[in-house]
This record gives sequence, structure tokens and C-alpha cells, in this order.
Amino acid sequence: MIFVTVGTHEQGFERLIKKIDDLVRNGKIKEDVVMQIGFTQYKPKYCKWQKLFPYNEMKEMVQKARIVITHGGPASFIMALQEGKTPIVVPRMAKYNEHVNDHQVEFTNFVSNRYKNIIVIKDVKDLENAIVNFDNNRLANSSKINNNSIFISKFEDIVKGLFEK
Repeated sequence: MIFVTVGTHEQGFERLIKKIDDLVRNGKIKEDVVMQIGFTQYKPKYCKWQKLFPYNEMKEMVQKARIVITHGGPASFIMALQEGKTPIVVPRMAKYNEHVNDHQVEFTNFVSNRYKNIIVIKDVKDLENAIVNFDNNRLANSSKINNNSIFISKFEDIVKGLFEK
């Protein structure tokens, strides 16, 4: 099963949700796909979906999924990392009115370059390849560096530091 989440940001993420739905429609994805579409206006026709899931159901979906695809919000991809998954991360972009700026692009690039524990996809045309070759990509990333717990710990320290000031 593939689980896709776009978080709870009030802007939709049509680019990601529609692309995954198209890949299922065209037979490029053959396994079940469950999506949390948030405030996306496009309603998938070929995937199971729900606007929002309670936290415990999200966690269960992430645990069950072979592949987790998220937006670039840290809470979403860190949940996948905490469950031992290598998430495919598609950052929201301002030019598509998916967010107010490109901080998700900048942050996911930083995480990917530094920790090598997420697969960043900026152009949804590259999603098919990332999904089809997921196991090879995941193994290639994990052989470079496998420190999800170190990353999560350091990230939590950074976040705590922001609130202590």
C-alpha cells in the first residue's frame, strides 16, 4: 500500500494528488493507494481518500505503507522517519499556489543533502520513476547514511531551541 499525505495546510496540493491519481488510472501504480488530501479541491477517482485522518490513523497508515509520500512539512515526513520509512517528499511550491513561499523546497533540500534519509521530488513528472524504483532508491540512500534517529533527535533540539528564546 502507498500512503500519501499533504498535511493540514489550508492551501490545496492538486499537483501531487492529481498526479498520483493519474498514475493509478494509467496502471503505473498497481497497489492500493490511500490519500489524506487536506484542503485539496481535486477529489481522487482511482484512490481511496479522506480529507483528514486522526493522528492515530495517520500513524497506522504510515506503519502499514510500503511507500509513504508526503508534502515537505516536517511533521509529515518525520512521522515516516520515526516509523523507519524512507519517505518520498514532494515540497509544496509558491509558484503553484501550494504555499506562501518555497521554504519546503529549501528545507527538504537541506535535509536530503545533509542526512540522505528522504527522497525529494520537486517535479511530479519524476514521481513515477521514484515509485517504480523505490526499493533501489531507498537502499541507495540508506547505504550512504542511516541515521534517522540522530536526525530526529537533532531536529527536535532545534525546534525546542526556537521556542525557548
